[in-house]
Amino acid sequence: MARSWIRWTPAVVAVIVVAGVAVAVPATASASVSLPTKSPTQVLELVANSKVTAFSGTVEETTDLGLPSLPAGSVPSSDKSGDAADLALLTGPNSLRVYVDGKSKVRVQDLESLAERDVIRNGSDVWVYDSKDNSVTHSTMTSRQHFARPGATPQAVSPDPTSATPSGLATKLIAELKTSSTVSVDSSLRVAGRPSYDLVLTPKVTDTLIGSVSIAVDAQTGLPLQVQISARGQKTPAVSIGFSSLDLSTPAASLFAFTPPTGAKVTQVTPHEGTPGTPATRPAKPAETVTGHGWDAVVSLAAAGSLSKLSQSAEFGELTTAVASGRLLHTSLFNILFTTDGRVVAGSVSVARLEEVASTQ
Repeated sequence: MARSWIRWTPAVVAVIVVAGVAVAVPATASASVSLPTKSPTQVLELVANSKVTAFSGTVEETTDLGLPSLPAGSVPSSDKSGDAADLALLTGPNSLRVYVDGKSKVRVQDLESLAERDVIRNGSDVWVYDSKDNSVTHSTMTSRQHFARPGATPQAVSPDPTSATPSGLATKLIAELKTSSTVSVDSSLRVAGRPSYDLVLTPKVTDTLIGSVSIAVDAQTGLPLQVQISARGQKTPAVSIGFSSLDLSTPAASLFAFTPPTGAKVTQVTPHEGTPGTPATRPAKPAETVTGHGWDAVVSLAAAGSLSKLSQSAEFGELTTAVASGRLLHTSLFNILFTTDGRVVAGSVSVARLEEVASTQ
């Protein structure tokens, strides 16, 4: 699974590292503020022309997906696949500390109550550190790798570090959904203390669980500060990712330097010589079939090798229900069908739509 459910959800196409707990609009946003009127086109241009390349801040992630809570402690630190962690990320609150200096220096810290997990990129070097078991993984960056949140392995590292931030997610959402959306500007608001325009993308199609995507855009710099994804018929945002604090100065260079702690177990991940950017230990990516596009897209793929392990976990059993064709992970924002013949069919659409697609492939 390794956070692929995010990719399967048409509106949630980035790292994000989407996770949290059922709450109302988080403390990152406050009452509306007075700003000069701008059209949707002008706010989109503000985002496109943003020149911010260095910043640091705290990112708060929350969700209200209608899933039972899974305490972070239920995920064993020995689980290196990330599957169990992915399930916990669907239901638990998350706070990340993010440092960015251009496209080749980034540090993302996931601070838990009794542990710390870091992903650090410094030039071509990528380090993943988990204090729970004092483990370190090191990889040399290649152009085809993708950046990920703490807890992932370096094969998920991206040349664009901002993909781990609200601004990176917002940019991807705009590119993916703008042409199939009605775009408007709602009341201005304040996020992380900064006056912002509220850019709203509403789907033109009706066969989707997503009601809208709201993006808070910094009025001064054009940097997206918060993304909220709402499910149809739900009052609180299904997903909210936003800065609670933001500093636009360049972070200290020392933040991107990393030396493994004393006694740490260090694992070196070597890219496969025949496929740039693909570690030798990484299983081949299963072929995908996409039915539809944008808001109502459905993605089908053969289950990865780790799925059998995932299906045996108590967390997986608690979050999914048995259906005639397999097991179903149902949320207010997306559905994922794990078929008995070893396929995964997912999208921000109804269960009936997933079953229809599954039956024709």
